Amino acid sequence: MTVSFPLSRLTRRSAAVVSVLGLLAACDGPLDYDLRGQVGAFNTTNAAQNATTGRPDADDRGLITYPTYQVAVARRGDTVADIATRVGLPVDEIARFNGVQASDKMRPGEVLALPRRAPDQVISSGTANPGSVDIESLAGSAIDGAAATSPNPGSVTTTQLQPTPAKVAKPQVQDGPEPVRHKVARGETAYTVSRLYQVPVKALAEWNGLGSDFAIREGQYLLIPIKDQSAPATVTPAAATAVTVPGQGTDTPTPPSSTKPLPQETVAPAAAAQTVPQVDVPDPTRSSQAAMSYPVQGKIIRTYSQGKNDGIDIAAAAGTPVTAARSGTVAAITADSNQVPIIVIRHDAKLLTVYANVENIEINKGDKVKRGQTIATLRSGDNAYVHFEVRDGFDSVDPLPYLK
Repeated sequence: MTVSFPLSRLTRRSAAVVSVLGLLAACDGPLDYDLRGQVGAFNTTNAAQNATTGRPDADDRGLITYPTYQVAVARRGDTVADIATRVGLPVDEIARFNGVQASDKMRPGEVLALPRRAPDQVISSGTANPGSVDIESLAGSAIDGAAATSPNPGSVTTTQLQPTPAKVAKPQVQDGPEPVRHKVARGETAYTVSRLYQVPVKALAEWNGLGSDFAIREGQYLLIPIKDQSAPATVTPAAATAVTVPGQGTDTPTPPSSTKPLPQETVAPAAAAQTVPQVDVPDPTRSSQAAMSYPVQGKIIRTYSQGKNDGIDIAAAAGTPVTAARSGTVAAITADSNQVPIIVIRHDAKLLTVYANVENIEINKGDKVKRGQTIATLRSGDNAYVHFEVRDGFDSVDPLPYLK
């Protein structure tokens, strides 16, 4: 059995960019984190796996300052209120702007967008030192207040001096291009965001301090990683080709064929095109002790190959039920560049399964599913198969050991 894919479909996959209302490290074999490069045996990884620069370091207050906006970077143990105190802005204002609560715990490195520029002066919560208090101004105010409120002229009343705001170093504005700041709309995921801006989802997570599940929330502001614009290496003068006057170059050598005829060659016929090995999926049994069950009963038409096919493709009749390989929670329902649905199910803190090239989805994001429960069906048409992946955190792994 040989599987072929219509040229028009492949062309659409490579040329089309998903249009959405909002937003879902380079190595020898980059992983396709947005899950679209391996669906249908056509790889568009390069369209989304553009190298990006690293996020700039925050200053002493945790601020990263760009020409038109600022963001605050959380430290270990920070709440939203802690960040607001450190940058000198009202906590309610920051919380409302980012769609969070003042008491919410932040992950180390997580980013909060600031609704306006942080002040260059911050009131310290500790004991003020002499350098942080304007003695002359406070003393004058205290004397004027005492004179106005004292019942007995000439008597002295005391007033507790309050520290004035302490001046802090002026934030340094980042050089170079300013990252796009995107506000997450309802229904968007880190994968659709990364696909829209054609940046790796891992880079998006690193820039914004996302968790291992890439979860984002409605109303959250995301910094879009800046593409690496490093210039190609220049040619050194020593490596440049020497320029000579026409007619004064090296003599052209006499080709061997002009003095000695080429030997006769017998060209063997080309070997027959190799077909993908067909592997029957075993029928499920009640006593199966495998970590996962096959999502479809059919034939494996494409096996796992890291960097080329991050899962296995199982063919069966159109409309065949696709079942959950293991009990878990529906983490995401997204789509590839042709709007073909993709389902992601989380089984524990790091282990996920992915089901692509399906239709008639019967579950919703957040649903609890059981092993063997029908979640969708195979798409109708000539290419009825499910693309099935097992992912351990960021890395894809061969699904077969889990299925045996």
